[in-house]
Amino acid sequence: MTPSDASLLRQAANSAAGAQHYPAGALYVVATPIGNLADLSLRAIHVLGLVDAIACEDTRHSAPLLRALGIDAKPLLAVHAHNEREAAAGVLLRLARGERVACVSDAGTPAISDPGAALVAAVHAAGHRVVPIPGASSSVAALSVAGDGLGGPFSFIGFLPSRGSERALALKALAASPQTQVLFEAPHRIEALAAALAEACGARPLALCRELTKQFETVQRLAAQDLPAWLAADPNRSRGEFVLVVHALAAAAVEADAPAHDATLRTLLAALPLKQAVMLAAELTGAPRNALYERALAMKDAAGDA
Repeated sequence: MTPSDASLLRQAANSAAGAQHYPAGALYVVATPIGNLADLSLRAIHVLGLVDAIACEDTRHSAPLLRALGIDAKPLLAVHAHNEREAAAGVLLRLARGERVACVSDAGTPAISDPGAALVAAVHAAGHRVVPIPGASSSVAALSVAGDGLGGPFSFIGFLPSRGSERALALKALAASPQTQVLFEAPHRIEALAAALAEACGARPLALCRELTKQFETVQRLAAQDLPAWLAADPNRSRGEFVLVVHALAAAAVEADAPAHDATLRTLLAALPLKQAVMLAAELTGAPRNALYERALAMKDAAGDA
């Protein structure tokens, strides 16, 4: 983008978004591109030009974006996963002086599986305004093209624990949940995740979304058990950033799993009060507690009728 192009873009942004009131002493949570520079909204461009400082997940990553827009003469504050709580104090001082501060992550919407959540909470706690400037989100973009026909509730998982019992429990819970699940993964771990999903989810459909909005964007729908072979067929398929959407289970598939959970519930209900039985069953099976609770109630009602 040439300087003249950037100037015209800022003029368009100011014309489109400038009439709205933007309060002073407020934090603006600004969504930035997830790949394509054109993901950035006109309102985001206007706000980035308006604020007094910009809190960045990585100043080195955000600087080129701001430079391309011709609004790089702003103080950039490093607010990342390792210093977020401490850096929030500096942001709060600026807000107390009546400054406007933007919060951006490396890509997409801040504070969702990215730094920003602790900063937003601190700003709320201090009594300052927090204003969303929505835009690109890789998780929502992936959901929109996943082709999950049930289209019901979904769970945002983000990155799974990297190893050990926490990872095993998370995979077990994911496989047991009937809801749509949204995962993030990095290129150096995608093959390991694919193998784990193949084992845990079997024939359950999923959509792999790679490099969303970038030149080599890929959206591939297949069964979880086929994902390792699909990745292995072309080394390029393991490159880039990934969002995976594990599709919701149809009612018939959920019902097919019921006998295994019923056996666990029946044993526990014989020895424990209902709530304790459900709590322990959830830990043992990884199934959603609400679903187990409803199932346990139905089993107790059926036993009473008998």
